[in-house]
Amino acid sequence: MPDEPARPDPEALLAMARREGRGRLKVFLGAAPGVGKTMEMLAEARRRLAGGADVLVGIVETHGRAETQAAIGALPILPRARIAYRGQALEEFDLDAALARHPRILLLDELAHSNAPGSRHPKRWQDVEELREAGIEVWTTMNVQHLESLSEAVARITGVRVAETVPDRVLAEADAVELIDIPPAELIERMRQGRIYRPDQASRALQGFFREGNLAALREMALRRTADRVDADVTGYMRANAIAGPWPAGDRVMALIGADPSAETVVREARRVADALKAPLLALHIEQPTADPGGDPGPALRLAERLGAETETLAAADLPTAILRQARARNATHLVIGRGRPGWWRRLTGRTLSAVLLRRAGDFTLHLVPEPAAAPRPPPPEHRALPAWTGWAATPLLVALTTLVGLGFDGVVPEGALGMIYLVPIVAAAVAFGPVQGALAAALSFLCWNFLFLPPRYTLTIAGPQDVVGVVVFALVALLLAGTTGGLGRSVRAARARMLGLRRLVELSRRLGAAGDKGDLVQAVAEEASRIAGAPACVLLLLPPLPGETVPEPVVRAATPVDAEPDEASMAAARWAATHRRAAGRGTDTLPAAAWQFRPMRTARGLAGLLGLRAPPGGSPLDGEADRALDALLDQAAVALERAELMEERARGEARAETEALRTALLTSLGHDLKTPLTSIRGAIATLRTSGAALSEATRADLLAAAEEETERLSRWIANILDMVRIENHQVTPRREMVDLAEAAETAAARATRAHGRPVALDLGVRPAVPRLDPALLDQVLANLLDNALKFAGPEGSVTLRLAREGPEAAIVVEDDGPGIKREDLQRVFDPFFRATRTDRVAAGSGLGLAICRGLVHAMGGRILAESPVTAEGRGTRMVVRFPGA
Repeated sequence: MPDEPARPDPEALLAMARREGRGRLKVFLGAAPGVGKTMEMLAEARRRLAGGADVLVGIVETHGRAETQAAIGALPILPRARIAYRGQALEEFDLDAALARHPRILLLDELAHSNAPGSRHPKRWQDVEELREAGIEVWTTMNVQHLESLSEAVARITGVRVAETVPDRVLAEADAVELIDIPPAELIERMRQGRIYRPDQASRALQGFFREGNLAALREMALRRTADRVDADVTGYMRANAIAGPWPAGDRVMALIGADPSAETVVREARRVADALKAPLLALHIEQPTADPGGDPGPALRLAERLGAETETLAAADLPTAILRQARARNATHLVIGRGRPGWWRRLTGRTLSAVLLRRAGDFTLHLVPEPAAAPRPPPPEHRALPAWTGWAATPLLVALTTLVGLGFDGVVPEGALGMIYLVPIVAAAVAFGPVQGALAAALSFLCWNFLFLPPRYTLTIAGPQDVVGVVVFALVALLLAGTTGGLGRSVRAARARMLGLRRLVELSRRLGAAGDKGDLVQAVAEEASRIAGAPACVLLLLPPLPGETVPEPVVRAATPVDAEPDEASMAAARWAATHRRAAGRGTDTLPAAAWQFRPMRTARGLAGLLGLRAPPGGSPLDGEADRALDALLDQAAVALERAELMEERARGEARAETEALRTALLTSLGHDLKTPLTSIRGAIATLRTSGAALSEATRADLLAAAEEETERLSRWIANILDMVRIENHQVTPRREMVDLAEAAETAAARATRAHGRPVALDLGVRPAVPRLDPALLDQVLANLLDNALKFAGPEGSVTLRLAREGPEAAIVVEDDGPGIKREDLQRVFDPFFRATRTDRVAAGSGLGLAICRGLVHAMGGRILAESPVTAEGRGTRMVVRFPGA
C-alpha cells in the first residue's frame, strides 16, 4: 500500500488563517539604543514610498539627532495629538487620526513607549494592536531589553531595571522581525562621537549601561531571540506546506507559582525556558488548606496569562505529591520553582520544597530560580485577626484555670486521671491560636501536673516507672493533639470560608432566578457587585446601534447607590469595552485614567452588558478573593440576562403568533362574512337593473327586502369589528346610572322576538337590586346574548331570559336548549373570531358576539361565564352575567 501523501499541519494553517484580515507587523529589533533601527526603518520606508506605496510616519523620535531628522526626507508625517496633563501640553501619537487616514504602511517608533495619561491606551504596543485590527500594516522599532520575559535577566546583567516592557506575544505574533546589529565596539564609538546621546549623557551612559560587557550580553540576547524567531518561521512554513523535517521533542514546562514575591520572577524564567525549548508553558498554583496564606498569587497568575501560559489552580494538603501528580498528568518535563525563604527547621531537616522535589522528581528537569534582584523581604504574615500577643497571653491563662479546676478535684480523683483534664487547654489553644501555642500549652500543662499532683509533690521529680510511662504517654498525646488540632482548626476555618463563599453564590443564583423582570435582575446584580467590591457599582445594557453606526451604545439601567453614574470620560471606556468585549477603565490597560472600571458580561450569544465599578481616588484594586467572586458574579449575571432575554423573545414570539392567528381569523371572517351579504346585495341589484320591468311588484319588494336585510347584516358585522377594536384599545368608558334590569330585559326580549320571529321566554320573578350600569352597553350585551342563543338553539329550540339575585350581586341568565358546547371549547368561546363546534357543524357567525359581550361586561365591572350542558340529556347552554348590586 503506497504511503499517504503528507498533509499540512492544521495548527499551522490555523495560525495563517488568524492573520488574514489583520494588518502586518514588522519589528526592527536591536540590542541597544543607537544600533540604527530607526534609520533602517526610514530607509526602507523611503524605498517603498518611491515604489508608490502609501507610507505615513505616525511618530519618529529623533531625540534631537540631525541625521535622523534628515532620514525622514519626503515621507509624509501625521500631526501629533496634544494632551493636557498637569498644566502642560504633551505631544503623543494620534491614534484616531491614523485610523481615519488608514495608510498602507504606518511607521511607529519605540514600541515599548508609555503613552501620556489620558490616552486611549497606556502603552504604544496596544495602539499597534488596534491599528492591526483595522487592517493597517505597522513598522516599529524595539530594543531586546524591553521584552517582558527578559527584564529580570537584563536587571541582573546591567544593574538597571527596565520600566517599559512589551509582552513576548507581541513579538511572537509579528509577521516579520529584522535584526539591526553592529558590534559593541562600533556602538561605543558612536556614543563617544555624540551620535546617540548628548555629550553629558553619553559620558554617564558609557560608565553604566553602555559598557562593552553589557552590550555583548544584550547582543547575544537579541541574536538568540531572532534565531528563535527564524526557527519558528521556518518550522511554521514547513508545517503549513507539508515539508518533512525535524519536529519538537515534546517538552512541556511547568512553573510552580507560590504566594511569595519571587512568583513573578519564576513566571518570567519559565517563559524563557519554554521559549528556548519551543515548548508550551503551564503555570500551576496549589492552595494548601492546612497552611497559612503567605500572600496573593493573583498578580503572578495574571502575568503568566499575559505571557501566553495556561494557568491552573488546585487545592491539596501534600504539596510535593500534588505537584508531581499534576506534572505527570500534564506530561511536563521541566519544573521551574523559586528558592523561597523556608524556615530554619525545614532547611535543617531537608523538608524544603526544592529538597523534596530533588529526591522525588527523578523523571523531571528541575530549575531553581534565584530571588529577584533587590527583592524586599516580605513582612511576616498575620495568622489571625487577633493581635499576635493574644495567643501567648491566653495560653498560660487557660492552663492556670485548668489547674484551679484540678485543685478542686484533688483528693477526689486519682492524680493520674487529673492529667487528662489538661488536654482541654491544649486542644483549645491549638484550635484558637495554632500548633505553636498548643505545644506551649502542652509543656505548661505537663509542668503543672507534675509539680502539683504527681508524687513527690511540689517537685519536678518522677518517682516510679508507672509515672514515667504516664508522663511519656501524656507528652506524646499532648504534642500530637497540638499539631493535628492546629491543622484541623485551619482546615475548618478555610472550609468555613469556602462554604460562606458557596452559600453566597447559591443565594445570588436564587436571587437572580427569582427576579421578576430584567429591571429587578440588573438591580440585584448592581447591589451584589457593590457589596463585593465595597464601592459604587452600576449595570449598563447595550442599545442597538443607530442607523449608519456599528457601535452599540451602553446605557445605565441600574446603580447602587441610585445616583452613582459614570461621567462622560468614563463612558468612553464603557464604549470601548462594549466594542472590544474586554475590560477597560481604571485598573486595566485601556483608559486607566477613567474613574470607573467596566467589565463585560459575556455569553455564548455575545455581550449581555457591562458591569461598572467606581474606585476611590488612589484606591487599590480588588484582592484575589473579591476578584474571583466578581468574576463568578459576572458569569451568573450574564447567564441570567441571557435567560431573561430569551424569555422576552419567547413572549414576543408568542405575541406575534397570537397576532398572526387573529389576523388569519379576521381575514377568514372577512372573506366569508363580507362575501355572503355582498353577493346577495349584488345579485338583487343586478336582477332589478336587468329585469326590473318584467318582475312583479311582490318579487321586486322581496329583492329589495333581501338587499336591505343583507345590508343591515353587513352593517352589524362592521359595527362588531369596530366595537372589538374599541374594547381592545380600552376606549370603552361606561356612563354609569341606575338601571332597571327587568325593564332592560323586557326591551331586549321584545326586540329579539321581532328580529327572529320566535318568542323569548322571560322569568322576572326575582327582581335583583338596581345596579349602576351603562344602559346602551347593557342593551348591546343582552342583544348579542339573545341573538347568539336564538341562532344556535335551532328552529325548534327555546330561549329563556331570567333575572336572579345571588347574594349582593345581580345575575342575568340567558339559557337555550340547543345541542350545547363541547367541554374543551368552553374556555375559548369568549375569544375573538372563535366559533364553537356544535355537534357536526361549526357555528355560523363572525365569532365576535361573545367576545364583545365579555369586553363590555368587564368594562362595566361585571363577570360573564358559559356553562354547558345544562340538562340531564347533555344539551343546552347557559350564559350568566353578574354585576355588583347597588
